[in-house]
Amino acid sequence: MMGQHPAADRRTVYTLFIIGFFAIFSTTISKNPVLPLFSQALGAGDAVIGLVAAISPLAGILFSFPVGVLSDHLGKRRLLVVSGAIFLSAPLLYLFISDPLWLIPVRFFHGLATAILGPVIAAMIAVRFPEKKGEVLGQYSSATLIGRTLAPLVGGAIISFFVFYPGLVPYRMVYLAAAIAAVPVAVLILLYREETPTPAPLTVLPFSAFRRSFVTFFTDRKLRATALVDMATYFAFGAFETFLPLVLLSRGMGAYQTGILFAVQTLIIAATKPSFGRISDRIDKRIQIVTGLFVLGCSVAAIPFASGFTAFLLISSLLALGMSLSTVATSAYVADVAQKEEMGASMGALSSIMDIGHSAGPLVTGIIVASGGFGPGFFASFLIAVTVCGFFVLSVRDPAPETGS
Repeated sequence: MMGQHPAADRRTVYTLFIIGFFAIFSTTISKNPVLPLFSQALGAGDAVIGLVAAISPLAGILFSFPVGVLSDHLGKRRLLVVSGAIFLSAPLLYLFISDPLWLIPVRFFHGLATAILGPVIAAMIAVRFPEKKGEVLGQYSSATLIGRTLAPLVGGAIISFFVFYPGLVPYRMVYLAAAIAAVPVAVLILLYREETPTPAPLTVLPFSAFRRSFVTFFTDRKLRATALVDMATYFAFGAFETFLPLVLLSRGMGAYQTGILFAVQTLIIAATKPSFGRISDRIDKRIQIVTGLFVLGCSVAAIPFASGFTAFLLISSLLALGMSLSTVATSAYVADVAQKEEMGASMGALSSIMDIGHSAGPLVTGIIVASGGFGPGFFASFLIAVTVCGFFVLSVRDPAPETGS
């Protein structure tokens, strides 16, 4: 499909990349580092701060799959328009908050924007670029990662610049910046036109459509196993990003060294995803998925045995390579296996299960670390990764050719 209208294809690709960059920049600057600081300034205790932080991923868990189903039936552009409206309006709501408990519904509402955007754009890319989906998905992911990397730097700079202003002004300025960053998202979505015919308008989508898409996804052993790979990947990553700073602290390293490790990791993922996506278009994606998850599992298991900064840097880099290798191939493989008319639902289910892994990782690891220390805590991620690798290999293998009749 790519190549028939190269100029239009390029324009579509750049439009999606810019939407992804500004959208993720806008949501990330609303969260990191401003959200806990803003919550605390509003008078929130530790429990409320934790609840506020957890509520946005919950929107992804609950809504990514239904949104994917809706996009298959109502048209992807309509869902994107809803997403753009949330990206633009949600940051402005923070400006009126004076009670920290109001952050809970606002964060949930804001979380809906990314719950819609991710699966819908992944499905659009898979349908529009069937021959190059791995490469384009990798490039889109890198565009969002650049936004995710820049946002905390800009957010921190804004807070520092307005630090001498009274009360909540420094934090409100960050949310104003988030709203401004969402303007190109809303404008480009409104200008975007779907090339595929838009489905006929439906006033009510019957529940049977959701049930059918759910059953279709979870009864397909290949789709189910691939979703488990993403869950295991983000389980390990959630454990890593939550507990690595504590490990470094216990080894006498400073916060700036933690920052360097996370920055290098993000850069490696952003730099390698397009190349790994291109590779996934050319080789057997199943090999790439298993290799990536196994490398990631081994990297997490090695964390408690590292002592110096160089060892942590090596582990962090290997984890980034494993994650990049696996995640770009899982989306592309789901696009290969899923039915075209179920593409949105399949990408939504993948995204929901990934979010479940990302939320469960810190929770489960925290319980194990509290009772057994860092070694068993990180070993749990390794164990899950290896088990899922084995399950994936058994689930996606091609049936043996029948001999005789």
